[in-house]
Parts: sequence; structure tokens; C-alpha cells
Amino acid sequence: MKYYLAIDIGASSGRHMLSWIEDGKMRLQEVYRFYNGMDQVDGHLCWDVGRLFAEIVAGMKECKKIGKIPTSMGIDTWAVDYVLLDDKDQVLGNTYAYRDSRTDGMDALVYEKIPQEDLYARTGIQKQIFNSIYQLMAHKTQEAELLGKAKTFLMIPDYFHFLLTGVKKQEYTNASTTQLVNAKTNDWDYDLIAKLGYPRDIFLPIEMPGTEVGHLSQTIQDQVGFDCSVVLPATHDTGAAVMAVPSLSDDTLYISSGTWSLMGTELKTANCSPDSMACNFTNEGGYDHRYRYLKNIMGLWMIQSVRKELSPDEEFGSICEHAATETITSIVDANDDRFLAPQNMTAEVQAACRESGQKVPEGIYQVAAVIYNSLAKCYADTVREIEKIEHVTYPCINIVGGGANAAYLNELTAKATGKTVYAGPTEATAIGNIMAQMIAAGELQDLAEARKCVFHSFEIKEEKGC
Repeated sequence: MKYYLAIDIGASSGRHMLSWIEDGKMRLQEVYRFYNGMDQVDGHLCWDVGRLFAEIVAGMKECKKIGKIPTSMGIDTWAVDYVLLDDKDQVLGNTYAYRDSRTDGMDALVYEKIPQEDLYARTGIQKQIFNSIYQLMAHKTQEAELLGKAKTFLMIPDYFHFLLTGVKKQEYTNASTTQLVNAKTNDWDYDLIAKLGYPRDIFLPIEMPGTEVGHLSQTIQDQVGFDCSVVLPATHDTGAAVMAVPSLSDDTLYISSGTWSLMGTELKTANCSPDSMACNFTNEGGYDHRYRYLKNIMGLWMIQSVRKELSPDEEFGSICEHAATETITSIVDANDDRFLAPQNMTAEVQAACRESGQKVPEGIYQVAAVIYNSLAKCYADTVREIEKIEHVTYPCINIVGGGANAAYLNELTAKATGKTVYAGPTEATAIGNIMAQMIAAGELQDLAEARKCVFHSFEIKEEKGC
């Protein structure tokens, strides 16, 4: 039996998922789970990459304990955040988290070098103030000395792969989220990098998912008790999740539903048009040079925050079920930046309702109902925008990721969009990570075969639209 290990690290937790093929179906086993979260360091929100790597190693030891040694492994994480390494491969300064406010005003400095319209035409990436392009401008203006010492720029999962193998490789899907990759060449836009005054030499050649990084270093082998190959998955978690969308049609809408809701479709050619920019769609890199044409919607981060504030011990499923019984119809703009990192999400939702003259929700179930209503409306608006821009009518929406379990939200989405909603698999990110490894190993032939395998391996729930 060949085992494959996906280490999937999100903004709030990480897990080690083993997978194998048995009776023609993909099987999954969670072997380790750990906490993740942003820490306050010197007044900034940061990631503790040292602690996260210790958790990576700890989970690998669990594979040894249960006697299931992976043939290969790969790590995916969230996007846009990075480390800068010096000439001794040590991390320079803090590893900032994307919700940190240091990027405030950095967009204006970027647009002094290149107009926003030209930037979108080159990269096809939507404006998000936390994109790496703005984070690097913050480094340049606030910590120029550190940026000057940098010898290597690595996205977070690429840094972890380096710690495992001693080999540095920069993976494509995550690199595309920096807003520094040219949408036509699928390579770093070095002219753009020069315009912005970022050091060219820190950016490594871009590699595609399925590329072998190397084998575990001897130091890591001694710690975990085995050796295996490290293979690049789609290291951006959404890139991995989209791989696992169990549709065999090219005209497919998806929502990768988790902390963020990423809603869109796959394109073979990036859409960098003014209309696309006006609707704030992004063209992130996908497996096999496909483009993930999507919009970032605030997502279940809002529910996660409200739960933490009002009812931290209650299960999300219970919150969703109780919200379904509420009759409140208030709606907020879930994409408003006010919900990105408020001091209190509950108070922010209530304030938004109050300011717009709507009923103000009280208690976790009413607040959750407002959030679910608002997300469904965002999804419906996004469907209409995609269909207008792409001149395609989509028959259904595939929801993957943890949010696929939110039955009430799926029901609202079906009603708001008028589309049939298919929900699942919930472990899409880990599955997509493993798909890239299995294709690289020859166990699955290509993406189409891998998606067929996912379709037949996991339960997919259906919710009819109006």
C-alpha cells in the first residue's frame, strides 16, 4: 500500500492527512491536528513559523507510530505571506500575518510606480491590501535594512519544504497570489519588480505542482524515523481545494468555503479585462496552468469570530442549525473591509445593521443568521457578475471545504442563486494536495482521472435551487 501525506495548514488550525487508494477509491485518515493563530509581536500580527514547523515534525512522527510511512508528502497553507532569508538562510525579522495593519497606505505607494489599471492588466490579481506586493512595499518603507539583507523570498509552504529538505523551490499557485507574477508568462514580472524597487535576485524560479523538491534531510529523517519524497502540491490551499472540485465539466462554479469563501470558475486563459477588474475578480494560478478566476468573499471568518466572542464552546453545526430558525432578514456587505480584522466582530455586524437602518441582531444565532444571509447574497451577486463577464450560464455550484457542512448556508445559497448546489468533499484542500502527489507518482493519470476518483470516493450532498 502506498501512502501519501498532506499537511494542510490554515489560519486557525493544521492537520496531517494520510491517503491511499483502496478498491479504486481514495481513502483518508487524519493522524494529527494542531492549533494555528496569529500572535501579537511588537504591536504586529505575526506567525510563529518555528512553532508551526515543530508541529509539522510532530505529526510526521505520528505516521511512524501507526506504521503508515508516506511515499511522499507535501504542505499547503494560506496565501500571500512569506519569509525573507539572509545569506545564512535565517529568517529576517518578523513573519507578518496578512491581517496586520502595516500595509495600510501601501497601495498608494505601489500605484505611484505603476497605475492600478496597468497592474491588473499585467497580473490579473484582484486588489487586496494584504497581497505580497503591498507587504513588500511595507518592508521597503518600514524595514528597508532587512529587505536589503534578504537573499531569498519564500512563501510560507515553500519555507517549510526547505526546512524539510534543504532545497529551496518556489511553487506556482502560491507565487501567483503575490501580485508579482505575469498572467501571460506565468513567471515573475521582473520589469514590475524593478519598477517597485524590490531586489530581483531574491525571487527563485517558479515550479509547478507535481515537482519533486527532494528527500527529507538526514536531520529530519533522524527526528521522524523515516525518509520520503517531498513533492510540491498546489501549495496555496485554495489551489489545492479547487483541484478537488468533483466536476467533470469545464463550465463549473465552485466555492472553496472556509475562513475565506473563494468563489469562481476555472479558465484556460486569464481574464485581465477592465470589466473583470471593475468587479474585482482575480486570476490566481491553478494546477496545469489553469486559472482560478474567483472573488475573495469574507467567508466563515465572520462566524468563527462571533463564535469565539459569544459561544466558544458551541459546535459550528449547532450554531448553523439554530440560525436556520431565526427570522431576521438584515444583511451586511460581507466584503466590506470593516470585517477583515475588527476588534469585535459581533459589534461590527450590529453596527453595520444599525447604520443601514435594519434590525440589529441580538445573540449568537441572530448574528449568525445575518452573516449567513449576507454570504448567500454575496454568492448570488458574484454568480451574476461571472456569468455576465464570461457569457456563460452555469447550472450548478460546487461547494468544497469545511463550509460544505453548513447545511443552512448551502440552502440559502441555492435559493439566492437559483442554482443546484453540490456540497462536498469537506476535506477538499487535503484531497487536492494528495491528488498532485498521486498524479506525480503515476497512481492517477491526470487531473480528469483524479477528479473522477474524488467524485466516486466521497459523499456529495445536493441542494436544489429555486
